[in-house]
Amino acid sequence: MKHKTLLIGTVVVLLLIFVVATLAYKTEKIDQSAQLAAANSAALVRMHSPSLGRADAPVVIVEFLDPACETCGALYPLVKDLMDAHPDKIRLVLRYAPFHQGADLVVAALEAARLQGKFWPALEALLANQHHWAPHHTAQVALIWPHLEGLGLNLAQLRTDMMSPAIAQIIAQDLADADTLAVTKTPEFFVNGKPLPRFGFDQLKILVDEALRDAQRR
Repeated sequence: MKHKTLLIGTVVVLLLIFVVATLAYKTEKIDQSAQLAAANSAALVRMHSPSLGRADAPVVIVEFLDPACETCGALYPLVKDLMDAHPDKIRLVLRYAPFHQGADLVVAALEAARLQGKFWPALEALLANQHHWAPHHTAQVALIWPHLEGLGLNLAQLRTDMMSPAIAQIIAQDLADADTLAVTKTPEFFVNGKPLPRFGFDQLKILVDEALRDAQRR
């Protein structure tokens, strides 16, 4: 009986050590992410970054996005709803992190659509139909075209523009900034320069609400 009690006690102690070590590791990772963002603020937003909302909005959400990422597609409407709930208070800035196979070509197509003033309609059309052109997390650029029809785009021009060196440079810069900020998955959010302590829309909303309260106190 004493041996069994001792064994149970040992297991409990080991579990407690594991939990404490895990929490300490997560806290350290969060701190490192926050320090990286603070030390590399220029890497968060670039002049070329697409943005939605007032330029002087007190809250800026920076999202590193992969158009082939299912979670990015699922959270995008929730982010838009969050913005709608606080008119003129939130600006969304998108950065590209095309980690999935073939996603860089889809990003290039979105940038080419931006040259025609159709970035946001093109993005929303592709995210809404992600299941068709990105099966099994693999982007197939040949399948995106039907979803871009009806947006008023010159698709022939878009196909030419998406291969331009300027667009390739934008993608390369965003990937370099993602590396600088230790972004390894999508979507990755920063709110007024602060990374999410844990992934999830609830965590994003908490940071946004805090930033809104801070702005009201100024």
